[in-house]
Amino acid sequence: MTLIITLIALGILLLAIEVLIIPGFGFAGVIGLLSIIGAVILAFVEYGQVTGLLVLGCVIVITSLSTWLILRSKTWKNISLRDTISSKVDNAPEEKGLTAGTQGVAISRLAPGGKVRFGNTDVEVYSRSGIINNGAKVQIVNTEESKIIVKQID
Repeated sequence: MTLIITLIALGILLLAIEVLIIPGFGFAGVIGLLSIIGAVILAFVEYGQVTGLLVLGCVIVITSLSTWLILRSKTWKNISLRDTISSKVDNAPEEKGLTAGTQGVAISRLAPGGKVRFGNTDVEVYSRSGIINNGAKVQIVNTEESKIIVKQID
């Protein structure tokens, strides 16, 4: 009977490791299931039908209880990441002082996107009027969220 209890405990432990630690369903999960199935079969063979059914019932109850304990929300709260990301990738153009009418110089070719220097600030912009070559003067036409639209000026 000690072997049966050990196989059941080992099977449940391996299934818990599979669920919580190892992603996917692999070696530990298969060995865990085989261990539990082997314990139930051993109980039927060694101790008869009544004991085998009792062991099967206990395995179902213990597996259900351990699954409930593993998957309840408090367990996941203890092992999950709680931090939230509140930073932005880039500031809005208005926060950089870039508004419609601001002039700058293209420091890369805009086809249709590229870099423009406005004063001391280099930003990525987009051209509505096609390709603009490096060194050309441009002016901001408008801003759409964080996207800056420019046109070439003479």
